Amino acid sequence: MKLLIFWDIFWRNWRRLVAKYISSLKDKYSPDFIIGNSENITSWKWPVLKHIIEMKELGFDCLTWWDHTFSNLRDIREYLEDKDSIQLRPFNYYESRLYKVPGKWFRIIEKDWKKLLVINLIWSAFIWWQSHNPFIKVDELLESFKDEKFDGIIVDFHRETTAEIYAMSEFLSSRVSVVYWTHTHVQTNDEHILGTWTAMITDIWMVGSLHSSIWQTFDTRLPQFISGLNIFWERPEQDMWLGCVNWIYVEIEDFKCIKIEKIRIIEENK
Repeated sequence: MKLLIFWDIFWRNWRRLVAKYISSLKDKYSPDFIIGNSENITSWKWPVLKHIIEMKELGFDCLTWWDHTFSNLRDIREYLEDKDSIQLRPFNYYESRLYKVPGKWFRIIEKDWKKLLVINLIWSAFIWWQSHNPFIKVDELLESFKDEKFDGIIVDFHRETTAEIYAMSEFLSSRVSVVYWTHTHVQTNDEHILGTWTAMITDIWMVGSLHSSIWQTFDTRLPQFISGLNIFWERPEQDMWLGCVNWIYVEIEDFKCIKIEKIRIIEENK
């Protein structure tokens, strides 16, 4: 089983970049499944329905998201609850009889006699305090599927700190095929396969601008670092002159990951 996993497809310029290269990537890697992250695909963040559908039409089987979540809930609430929705939300939000969080936190994808489980998690430290402990919640979910056979299980874990990363990889070792982390927006150099055949990487990075401060122009970010001015939401346009597509390629056999490879394309925007 072969997978392409993209993270954080950022805004319209980088949706176009994915659309430009996706066919050649499919030809080269022949993926069985394609996974991406949608938290910033619409106007800086939070997906609207038409952009989720756009990713589906490009061949994405599942989209995850994280701390940028429900700002366009009115537009996507009905779709989130649809059985065929490709959009996930983090598993470990608080829920009660008083309020059910919209959407699904895992997706079972069956295609060409292959069966894949994708799980979406978020960490609470410095991101989002209203969430259950992700270690406990993912353990509960995996326990609920212990009698079901999957060809692979993927866990997408969004977090701010790095202290819990290797602990989670050990915690999930042998129980999932691939676990990867996101949010720091720097592609890390630590991809490897554990002795139990679970693969991990600390951060995939993003589909966005290479020379930027997390996609933002330096005209907007430098005042914040120098003087404390928050001009955070100015949208980048012409200054974003280097486009970067980052992803990992994964191969899984009999549930075990046998290959993980990080790759990127850098393209000058003319």
